[in-house]
Amino acid sequence: MGDDLFANASAAADFIRSRTSLAPKVAIVLGSGLGGVAAEIADRTSIAYAEIPHFPRSTAEGHSGNLLLGTLNNIPVAVMQGRVHGYEGYSPSEVTFPMRALGRLGIHRIVLTNAAGGINTSYSQGTLVLIRDHINFTGLNPLTGPNDDRLGLRFFDMSDAYSTRLRALAQKHSPTALSEGVYVCVSGPSYETPAEIRAFRTMGADLVGMSTVHEVIVARHMQIEVLGISCVTNMAAGVLPEKINHLEVLQTGKRVERQLAALLTGIVPELD
Repeated sequence: MGDDLFANASAAADFIRSRTSLAPKVAIVLGSGLGGVAAEIADRTSIAYAEIPHFPRSTAEGHSGNLLLGTLNNIPVAVMQGRVHGYEGYSPSEVTFPMRALGRLGIHRIVLTNAAGGINTSYSQGTLVLIRDHINFTGLNPLTGPNDDRLGLRFFDMSDAYSTRLRALAQKHSPTALSEGVYVCVSGPSYETPAEIRAFRTMGADLVGMSTVHEVIVARHMQIEVLGISCVTNMAAGVLPEKINHLEVLQTGKRVERQLAALLTGIVPELD
């Protein structure tokens, strides 16, 4: 499995290189409803995930399923319009394969964005929150199984998984102070119950979602520096009396795309 993973990730990276003259060191992953930020990418080449060897294909609404190679604020970037999730039937290794391919492509820093439910009652819909830390509540780890030392060490530190340095840069480029919080990842696809949200709040979680955490584990395994940004697209179950629906998630994501694009445009030159 380790040998296959290294070879497959290298094959995917080689294919991506064959489609662009750029050599990006920075990547961005756009979560549910946030794909429109890609409009800010100049001189872009679009590659459907289905074209890239071994790449998983996104089936979730709000995830376009394209890899863009272009420039943002004159900096070469690789931008994923959407991701895949465990609830689509993918294994943790498949979910995180794009991180492996990006690492083999030469990416050193990555910005992972997602749509999240707000557990912290000080948040409101449309708030952008920097992820400070996470709780993996899926019961799965993408590194389970044989380790390939060419990809990363068997055991590695996760105490600064969400880079303190990159969070400081994001704060510097935001016109207003950004909240920071702890993100708990669940498997989905059903939304959480009010009792689960109360339990997560007791555990110290501020946000809940169905992505990102496995990607961060694999990125850090490859020594890729991570900045995580959540868009609070809805308040979690039981926080408000309203029901939760995916359309609301997508609509809120659309509302904050401009703010997110401005933030990413400002910080990208300092990530290169």
